[in-house]
Amino acid sequence: MREWIARSTHPGLDQRRTVISAKIFIGNLNYETTKEELQTLLGAAGAIQDVYLPSDRATGRPRGFAFVEFATSEEAEAAISQFNDYEMGGRKLRVNAAEDRPRRRPDFSVPDFGAEQSHDRSFARPSKPKGSRRGMRRKKRSL
Repeated sequence: MREWIARSTHPGLDQRRTVISAKIFIGNLNYETTKEELQTLLGAAGAIQDVYLPSDRATGRPRGFAFVEFATSEEAEAAISQFNDYEMGGRKLRVNAAEDRPRRRPDFSVPDFGAEQSHDRSFARPSKPKGSRRGMRRKKRSL
């Protein structure tokens, strides 16, 4: 998570600096890499709080990346500088600060069917013919 902290030296002037979170992202992992291997490797940089190795929903195998949370942001910065481009399992690891993304909420917004939009049906789904197939054939024959 990156936060912007504003510091004012003069009224109206702000200087900004970034604060790096204690959580890092590790990409380009070998699919056979385990949590224990990551903990032993990254434990050299500092105290690890949590290791999250997501797996694919369909197959159940790891997805090739992980999130590791350290006790302090200084330990996370040390892990980034120490293990970025480090070769593990025949692959060069990509290590950088993890970005906290807000959880996505499903969009339950309902279109407003006000007076000004009542004639514009461009956003509505095209209507299906009502009735059975037999009834539709009968209508076609009568034309």
